[in-house]
Amino acid sequence: QLQFVESGGGLVQPGGSLRLSCAASGFTLDYYAIKWFRQAPGKEHEGVSCIDSSDGSTVYADFVKGRFTISRDNVKNTVYLQMNSLKPDDTAVYYCAVPPDCSSRTIFGSWGQGTQVTVSS
Repeated sequence: QLQFVESGGGLVQPGGSLRLSCAASGFTLDYYAIKWFRQAPGKEHEGVSCIDSSDGSTVYADFVKGRFTISRDNVKNTVYLQMNSLKPDDTAVYYCAVPPDCSSRTIFGSWGQGTQVTVSS
């Protein structure tokens, strides 16, 4: 079963930074694309960024390009999302998951508990 533990969220002022972690539990994430999603109150999950398994190529939603960076550490079995220049619109619960591929909006398995990011002054 593909399970993750997300962490690193918190309250930050606009313009601040956070680094989210996505630790795989019970499986090795080397062979999977890993995608970060977020869900703001009253909205559906939306894709934020994805990192491929084969060549490490990355994909970003337009609204985070230039501000967020996704990376993976296969030794630590963890994927990271470095978030800089945060805006109030980035406020959401952030989740990581395994998609069929980085262009997909669907995931395998179910959502984890996520980590709350709140950007506010």
